[in-house]
Amino acid sequence: MINIAYAMGQGGAEGTPGGGLISLMPLILMFVIFYFLLIRPQQKKTKEHREMVNNLKKGDRVITSGGIHGRITALDDTTMTLEIAEKVRIKILRSNISALSQHSSETR
Repeated sequence: MINIAYAMGQGGAEGTPGGGLISLMPLILMFVIFYFLLIRPQQKKTKEHREMVNNLKKGDRVITSGGIHGRITALDDTTMTLEIAEKVRIKILRSNISALSQHSSETR
């Protein structure tokens, strides 16, 4: 009786030599799908935003993440000064710029 159970256990293990790798395949496939559908596009969008923020210059018209439209009057490494109305200026972080305005190079 013991010999039969032992033999059955040996035969089952030899029949699936790559069982561990095959059981991980769905997990690997899910990661690949998530990478191409979620992670890679987000990294591309972040890179484009970083390049846009680094290329800003004095006089550009921008839109902040809060929806404020203004013209850049001064730039630092991490901050900038926006003129949002005549003689009304605010200081914000460069990272809070969400987009260039359609009339970006136009000066008053």
